[in-house]
Amino acid sequence: MINKEPDVNNHSVYKLLVSHGIKLSKSMGQNFLVDPNIPVKIVKQSGLDSSYGVLEIGPGSGALTAELCKAAAHVTAVELDKHLIPVLEERFIQNKNISIIQGDILKLNINALLNRTMPDLSHSVCANLPYNITTPAITALIESNAFDSITVMIQKEVARRICAAPGTPDYGAFTIYANYHTKPETLFDVSPECFIPRPKVTSSVVKMDIRKEKLLDKESELQFFKVVRAAFGQRRKTLINALYAVFSETHSKETLTRIVERCGFDFRIRGEVLSIGDFMELSRHLQ
Repeated sequence: MINKEPDVNNHSVYKLLVSHGIKLSKSMGQNFLVDPNIPVKIVKQSGLDSSYGVLEIGPGSGALTAELCKAAAHVTAVELDKHLIPVLEERFIQNKNISIIQGDILKLNINALLNRTMPDLSHSVCANLPYNITTPAITALIESNAFDSITVMIQKEVARRICAAPGTPDYGAFTIYANYHTKPETLFDVSPECFIPRPKVTSSVVKMDIRKEKLLDKESELQFFKVVRAAFGQRRKTLINALYAVFSETHSKETLTRIVERCGFDFRIRGEVLSIGDFMELSRHLQ
């Protein structure tokens, strides 16, 4: 039955972990992929080929890693759990195109890591991200400016936020951040039954192609995100009141009202219905 916890005791992945004396850690967000069809599907839809070096975060027992090694020129797999390193090293001892790194991706210098393990290659990300680091990990990957694309399996709720449309409940500051830097799309969902242990939520695979050209210069970009953060800092307030909470030292409420109306918006509008283009226009007027 769907709601019944799967019997993991006879699964090959579980036996492999037990043989190394490994217990799964909830604090590390460890849910290991055991459906063999999912890694194949992820790699195929990621668009990876032999011209790429790929960064994998949280390889776990190596289900996705094995498919990445077949498709990419090189795989750099970063695993936080030091107890899993021997498992990965044993499984991929015959593979010459993999670097297994023990470390925290949120603390590593991503560019230095790629230059050391996969120089002279184009770089992409393909990973089953631990749920507990999803947002900061995606942010770090984007901020590194090192990748052509990022394909990750994440919690479906976060995938909805990334791909949300203006005016929907999931639309927010992170939506705009992700869409400003990338062109995201949800590829497919993955049910809890595909993991050991089974998570309580459905996962989604999202691909984010990095935008080649910046939409704004650096100074305008800083102003743009200041406006976005202000607009979503207090979602229940009107856009004018939300902006006033941040820009009151430089703009009166009357001035903000004129600016909002000059952009073609009703003075009662809320920030959650504005598109990236709308925010760019508003930012220009405020600047």
